[in-house]
Formats: sequence, C-alpha cells, structure tokens
Amino acid sequence: MTADPHPDPHPDPVVTAIHVAPATRLPMRSVDAVEAEAGKGLVGDRYHGTRHRHVTVQSAADLAVAAQELGAPIDAEATRRNITISHGTIPTRPGERMAIGDVELEVVRIAAPCKLLDDGIGDGARHALRRRAGTVFRVLTAGRIAVGDPVPPAGAATERERAGRDPGHSG
Repeated sequence: MTADPHPDPHPDPVVTAIHVAPATRLPMRSVDAVEAEAGKGLVGDRYHGTRHRHVTVQSAADLAVAAQELGAPIDAEATRRNITISHGTIPTRPGERMAIGDVELEVVRIAAPCKLLDDGIGDGARHALRRRAGTVFRVLTAGRIAVGDPVPPAGAATERERAGRDPGHSG
C-alpha cells in the first residue's frame, strides 16, 4: 500500500488535552481520559452535576493565536477549560451540537475569558483570549473522552442523531 502523495492538509481535529479540577479555585489536573455523564458533566470535575455548565471546549489553534497576540505562551491548563482540541471551529450558538468521540455536546454559551486570567497567565491574557476562550456545553450522551479522540465535523452529530431517531435509516 502506497502513502497518499497528497495528504489532507486539514485532517479532522482531535483531543489534545483534558483538564479537570475537583473544586473551584483548585489547580487543574491533566488526565488522559474522562467519563462524561449525560445531563451531569465530566466525572471528577468541579462542574459535574451542575445544571448547564458540564464541559468547556477550546481550540489549541486559537490559543496559539492568542499567545502570539499576548507575546507569551498560553498553556491549555492555565485557561481552566476542560477539553482542548487541535484545531477547527467550535460551535458557539446555543443549541448547536458537536461530538467528541462518541459523546455528543450541546452549546450553552460562549465561555468568556475570566479576569483572573491576567493574574494566572499574564497582563493582557484576558484581552488576547477574547473570542478565543472556547464554549460551554452540556453533555447529551454519556461516554468516555480521551486524548486523541476524533472531533467529527459539525454535521456528523446531526446525521448520527437523525440515524438514531430512525432505526431504518441507512443513509
């Protein structure tokens, strides 16, 4: 088998980091995988069991742009977001959906950068992360999210949802 001489320059995004904190203001802890419970969030995270804020997702590509604007590196853990994906568009409109591996998520709202980021990352971090701080989601389907999991294009979740509603669907 011969390698493709023209590989896709934009492969689907993948999970590059997962962070959880057992309580508010405690340090984030990097993990290789986490269980997502439908209607509850990420097991072991401070927001598990809250009504709407189950998981936050950010893009490493957006962090790189913010770091360039800031003039200093921005570690994914320092933003206090749960899931970092390699690149790609993260939905931002309430009700939009995305999948990470087999877990389906629904947008609650954009994750605004907290004023504490200037203290933790450096002066100007909050401004550099504006419109790049990720999205807050609720967990719709349970499953395991692991570093390396694929993040299918946004339309894939909708097709899977349609197929789930119509068992005879073959399309």
